[in-house]
Amino acid sequence: MPLDVCHDLAAHTRLAVPDWYVSGLMLDRALDAILHRVRLDRRHDVPYLAGYSQDGATIYIDRHLPRILMLRGRKIEVDRYLVLHETVEKTLIDQLGLHYQHAHQIALRAEEAAVLSDHIGWSAYDRFMQRYIKRIGDERLLRVPADLDLKPYRDEHDRELVRRMKRAIGRLPARVAARALAALRLPPPARPRARRHRTGQSG
Repeated sequence: MPLDVCHDLAAHTRLAVPDWYVSGLMLDRALDAILHRVRLDRRHDVPYLAGYSQDGATIYIDRHLPRILMLRGRKIEVDRYLVLHETVEKTLIDQLGLHYQHAHQIALRAEEAAVLSDHIGWSAYDRFMQRYIKRIGDERLLRVPADLDLKPYRDEHDRELVRRMKRAIGRLPARVAARALAALRLPPPARPRARRHRTGQSG
């Protein structure tokens, strides 16, 4: 997958600066390492643009999101930033047991750092993402991954969105749908889920 991977041969080369320096180059290498460890799937409808499989091996990006952001004549491949966000978020939830919203905030800062290190304005990037977010009631929510990790939706008690996801999963083959629907049981009470991106936030 063309995700602008660029540091294969020098992935472990030590930089000529102290380790505690903020380094766009080292961040880029770290992102390359993540991209080699997960699979990207762009064939599904994913609420709030992106998510991950229950085992963390697959990162899902919504099939309607363009791969390229055109910015002042520059072609920017956006998948790599979303993969970074979702991988960081999933790891913090699974390995440290963080609540979704806490993990999301840390992952959002990592995503922002990667965007800025590539000399891309965060506000322009965020506006692009906001145009394609599938929200509650969006008719394009038709093909939801059967193994999508639903902890973010359960943590946020987003019951209306979960109902729409159930209808989408119901269109899958019976055995696949049964497993996915079992994971969609939500505890009360209901409250709205926060948007995946927050315009204007910075670290």
